[in-house]
Amino acid sequence: MNAMRVLALVLIVAGALGLAYGGFSYTKETHKTTLGPLEVSVKDTQRVEVPIWAGVGAIAVGAVLLLFGSKRS
Repeated sequence: MNAMRVLALVLIVAGALGLAYGGFSYTKETHKTTLGPLEVSVKDTQRVEVPIWAGVGAIAVGAVLLLFGSKRS
């Protein structure tokens, strides 16, 4: 399996996951302070939305690479 096919499959899977879940979330530690023996930290959860056009585009580009990427003239 060459690199072009692997890239095509990664794009197709990433596009399908983007369409299925609509985005992803992550937790970021924003503030941390120590007051004597007490340690206080604030964790903020952020969500990144994946646009529908990006998921469809990734699937389309992956399909084109899968179909035509390995053919050499």
